[in-house]
Amino acid sequence: MTSDSHRDPDPGETWHERSPATGTGELPIVSPRPDPQTHRGYAHGTDPRRWRILAVLLVAIFMSLVAVSIINVGLPSIQEGLGASESQLQWILSGYALTFGVVLVAGGRAGDVFGRGFLWMLGVAIFTLSSIAAGLAPDPTMLIVARFVQGVGSGLLNPQGVAMIQQYFKGAERGKAFGMLGSAVGVSVAIGPVLGGLLIQTGGASEGWRWLFVVNVPVGVVALVLAFLWFPRPLLRRPEGTTIRHALREMDPTGAVLLGIALLATLLPFIETGSPGTSPWVWALLAVAAVFLALWIVWEKRFKASGHQPMVDLDIFKVSSFLNGTLLISLYFLGITSVWVLVTLYMQQGLGHTALAAGCVGLLNALASAVASNLAGSRVNRMGRKIVVLGMLSVVVGLLLSMAVILLHDSWHVSEWWLVLTLGFVGFGQGAVVSPNQTLTLAEVPLEYAGSAGGVMQTGQRVGTAVGIAMITAVAYGVIADQGWSVGIAAGLGVVMLVVLVALAVALRDMRHRARQDSRA
Repeated sequence: MTSDSHRDPDPGETWHERSPATGTGELPIVSPRPDPQTHRGYAHGTDPRRWRILAVLLVAIFMSLVAVSIINVGLPSIQEGLGASESQLQWILSGYALTFGVVLVAGGRAGDVFGRGFLWMLGVAIFTLSSIAAGLAPDPTMLIVARFVQGVGSGLLNPQGVAMIQQYFKGAERGKAFGMLGSAVGVSVAIGPVLGGLLIQTGGASEGWRWLFVVNVPVGVVALVLAFLWFPRPLLRRPEGTTIRHALREMDPTGAVLLGIALLATLLPFIETGSPGTSPWVWALLAVAAVFLALWIVWEKRFKASGHQPMVDLDIFKVSSFLNGTLLISLYFLGITSVWVLVTLYMQQGLGHTALAAGCVGLLNALASAVASNLAGSRVNRMGRKIVVLGMLSVVVGLLLSMAVILLHDSWHVSEWWLVLTLGFVGFGQGAVVSPNQTLTLAEVPLEYAGSAGGVMQTGQRVGTAVGIAMITAVAYGVIADQGWSVGIAAGLGVVMLVVLVALAVALRDMRHRARQDSRA
């Protein structure tokens, strides 16, 4: 076994890690349990429908993640078409991310208990119907409400996708499947502004924004039809030997409420900070978040001690692969998701390009991300954490080159279109980070907790995104006011690079830990 490799545990084996103190002891965390989700008649990872199932999952996940980035280029059109205020635009932009992040863990746990196929389809249906409502919204308030509901749909469907990959794939195939998921994530982030610019140009400045939402409807309908035809039955299940009331209790509703309030209180200050007239007292919500997070931890321990399965088994954080991987990707998203906000601002407001032109800067990035995700997914079982480290180094190189292009544009008249190439390095690195990290992070998590564990990891990404965008755009705007667009955007990208370097340090620490474990084996 190489120093960075990891073993993909069998689905029924005991979940454990070596004791850091001795390197030989085992810390039992969850006893072996049969996998309640594996479809009867097929061994784990051998269901012949798994690739069709994956295709359907990726279509909907891609759709939900495009909704995060596509809206950035549509804000001027929404303002013109609906007369939205700056504060309303902020909520149209951020309301989706807010409910998306709050629902993730509870949605993942619901899928673990009642069936991932059903929760996935419910999420897609909610997302599709709310997209119709958003596209037909007569005023900013209705659009804000529709965006909130859209986020609920995404929060339900996304953790099911990660868990179902765990469920239907194993070994090298799981790495490939996560590689394809990584391609969907990377491409969705970069292609959103391009698609948004094209739709707005086609639909017109005042009404083109409606197409940003309506475009989801046929995709959602097709995904639901194919899921109904291809997903194994039963779609909705009741855990054997339990009543509906008992099954609902096993979802840990108290834990879901406590964590939801903690996440809401964490995210709100960072989302509200960009709104005009925001009270500084909003930051007091972080203290509220800390209190409810502490209450949630106490409750989860008590719920488990009483013989129930908690929404999140806190012992998963004793598994170094899960802890390091979740911390790494949270830090990474804290930085990297601000790149496209900064680039869009620079191209549209700084240089006066159209929404479509601004979006086209990311085309090579999207292609590079897709290629790298598939390459990394097929090699993660051999290379382990090394491939994530190499991906982050590629991101750092791309950021440095992008900063150079922006700064040299003013002094040496270097064309801004060199950003197409420099951001390609960022895209390649993105593909080598996201999908391998998912494979490595979830490798030792038991299948019955795949949904909630995936929700925890994705929640870290959403919190990191909200905090990072608020922090990094504040830095950029502060410098822009004093030094101009080029220096301000370069400063923002510099902060992104520093955050990625911190995530890189976590990756290196995890790599060393894995090497020590293997040397003791």
